[in-house]
Amino acid sequence: MDEIRLRTLEKEKLTISPYGMLCADTKGREKAEPECEVRTAFQRDRDRIIHCNAFRRLKHKTQVFLSPDSDHYRTRLTHTLEVSQIARTIAIGLALNEDLTEAIALGHDLGHTPFGHAGERALNGVLPGGFRHYEQSLRVVDRLENGGKGLNLTYEVRDGIVCHTRGKEADTLEGRIVKLADRIAYINHDIDDAIRGGVLREESLPPDVRRILGESKSKRINTLVLSAIRNTKNEVALDSDVQAAFDILHEFMFDRVYTNPVCKSEEKKAISMIEQLFSFFVEHPDELPNEYISIAWQEGAQRAAADYIAGMTDGYALREFSRYFIPSGWTK
Repeated sequence: MDEIRLRTLEKEKLTISPYGMLCADTKGREKAEPECEVRTAFQRDRDRIIHCNAFRRLKHKTQVFLSPDSDHYRTRLTHTLEVSQIARTIAIGLALNEDLTEAIALGHDLGHTPFGHAGERALNGVLPGGFRHYEQSLRVVDRLENGGKGLNLTYEVRDGIVCHTRGKEADTLEGRIVKLADRIAYINHDIDDAIRGGVLREESLPPDVRRILGESKSKRINTLVLSAIRNTKNEVALDSDVQAAFDILHEFMFDRVYTNPVCKSEEKKAISMIEQLFSFFVEHPDELPNEYISIAWQEGAQRAAADYIAGMTDGYALREFSRYFIPSGWTK
């Protein structure tokens, strides 16, 4: 059976470009373990991420609009799947390692908080040393999943996860592609959601953006993906006019959507709720689930409270807040 995995590794040598990452060249896992008979190390990482608890919870975590009424607004899970699809398409076009690209994309937001970036800002303000979702995503796969044992992912997947937003660039081109795909995905699907929510109209996008990138979500994504494939060699790059239009679109979205009162009308409540939950669990660590009580003993109540809250879905956070802060009716 090992021949199946070895055949895939040999195929990679024949098909992946010199700028791509061969699984045979991985720096490996922190804890050595026997190879799978069928799957490569990167394929196993992808499967471990898909089957972990944190991945399933993404379906009930907000993207931009907090607790939207319609079923068609994006969640953190649908965002993740869109990032994966865009990143894989670019990886195919550049003859990169699709399995590594997909694993990074599927794992990049595992540490995201409930209530989108509002929850992240709330925890960042109360946790000593701050809270950043990309660092929490790495902590999820290294420390929190699998009953506290972590998923023991390969170095390249872990590096791509923690480098997908800010700071150091990923060591692999696959990781840097995911960073671009994340930005392509969230800006374009946030436009889609904002139009659905009545915050934007397609015609209100800047003229240069519509002319250069396209007049629909699919056309914009296609323009950006093709531009990345045309211009990327050992570093991710876009055509100069496409990059300029993309930057204009990013600024436009911050001005018109990400700071829009309609989109953010509930953010102050969400932030207050997260802050109160954090204070409560720091003061009452015995109320944490057993696995987080263990973290409190080892790393402190603040770290445990942040881990617990970051893992909550929007609905679960609301239920926990109600449980501890909203009086319930008295019965005999």
